[in-house]
Amino acid sequence: MLERAEITLRRVKGGRHDRSALLIGLRGVGKTVLLNRIFEMAENEAYQTAYLEAPENKSLAEILAPPLRQILLRLDLRKGAADKVQKAIGALRAFASVFEIKIGDIGVGIKTAGTADSGALAADITDLLVAVGEAAREKDAAVAIFIDELQYVGADELAALIAALHRVSQLDLPLLLFGAGLPQLHAIIGDAKSYAERLFHFESISALPEKDAIAAIKKPIEEEGEKIDPDALRSILHLTKGYPFFLQQWGKHAWNAADHSPIANDDVRAATPGAIAELDDGFFRVRMERLSPSEKKYLRAMAELGPGPHASGDVAAKLGRKVESVGPVRSKIIAKGVAYTPTYGDIAFTVPMFDEYLKREIPKFLQDPPKKVGASKGTRKSKSAPAKKRKTK
Repeated sequence: MLERAEITLRRVKGGRHDRSALLIGLRGVGKTVLLNRIFEMAENEAYQTAYLEAPENKSLAEILAPPLRQILLRLDLRKGAADKVQKAIGALRAFASVFEIKIGDIGVGIKTAGTADSGALAADITDLLVAVGEAAREKDAAVAIFIDELQYVGADELAALIAALHRVSQLDLPLLLFGAGLPQLHAIIGDAKSYAERLFHFESISALPEKDAIAAIKKPIEEEGEKIDPDALRSILHLTKGYPFFLQQWGKHAWNAADHSPIANDDVRAATPGAIAELDDGFFRVRMERLSPSEKKYLRAMAELGPGPHASGDVAAKLGRKVESVGPVRSKIIAKGVAYTPTYGDIAFTVPMFDEYLKREIPKFLQDPPKKVGASKGTRKSKSAPAKKRKTK
């Protein structure tokens, strides 16, 4: 994966065409680590870079404009012609004005009426990225934009960004996007634009193969002149299921628990409560605290069924509810990035081993009581009419 990214960076810097890249996977599989590594590679190749994380409460325009300002200011300082740079600065000023973004003073720039000032995001962000790409080419430079947590960019904004990258690609401009996000990103990208598949290298990041997982544990230990017992290694692999962040936690705690080399299986057992406690208090709890009581209950029902994926109908049945009635809760959980839909009608955790955490955090699963079927609210029960009295003569 890193080798492909390096080839892409060198090809585009050399004036040849290549695709941008998206890193897609669950939490804790190392997407951000890889994205940072590619960022370093781009810096080493003398790219003009921008690194940002997409939050849930800001627009794409808000997070993109300030780093583009920095890139254009750096390009403006390079020797050589600067007409395209000034045009790009003018486009950025117009873009920031239309979308009411404060980016500070960026110089005079060339007046570019009709460029990035329509108020239509798809058209304006296309104008802006094309202008930035042309400015980079004028200065014999290349631009790489890095966006983490890309799944939080709204569908319309993502469609606009893809349209802009499509135009950049058509013009063979030296501008790339490297993004990272949760598994639902693949579907969101596909739904946004039909041609998106042709614009990106999609890199699936998951648990490490056994050989790589063993190396991830053994290498740091052996670099310190110590060893680990094969049984202890197997225990760590079993406990972590090969997920990089979990391997890191168990490796650290096993190292701290061991009094001497080699690290033994008993050391792994002694380390496990501490590793779990640290994961619970940090990695897991930060996701849990963002959830409402109804969302926690839905996820606890998922956990009751196992690691997943699960049919949405099975989760609803476990809650004693109809699928439609829990649909809004399901949608909110997905929007918060705690779950995703691997296939139509299914749902799965985006956080590895979250089912085990939920069972520790909420030991008792409470099923919703079945609703009573009776008279509708606000209606009175009809009383039977009294028997008529017989007339007496």
